Amino acid sequence: MVKEAVSDAIANHLNDPRIEGFVSVTRVDVAADLRNADVYLSIFGKDEAAQNKTYSAITHARSRIQSLLADKLQGKFCPVLRFQMDEKFKKTLEIMKLIDEAASELEKKDSVDER
Repeated sequence: MVKEAVSDAIANHLNDPRIEGFVSVTRVDVAADLRNADVYLSIFGKDEAAQNKTYSAITHARSRIQSLLADKLQGKFCPVLRFQMDEKFKKTLEIMKLIDEAASELEKKDSVDER
């Protein structure tokens, strides 16, 4: 529920021009007492500077996002949000790119060897 509400808030309720590119909430770790939540974001933008600007805009809007979350939750507490950059997805893409490059080099080598 928290992941869905935070994703919706970022996509539809923030009007900050610093937010560019594609922002995805990859996972949310909520504490057992429901008082804190670590929100992991994956941001894809033009370059690293644009991604950092987007991350800073989202962290700046934390209280607004938390307010929107509180409206959707019906519990006693609304967790305090802490945003984190999730680098796992980017690393996975880099690994897939390296595998594709190695596979294409192997195919080129095999085609040269067959001649």
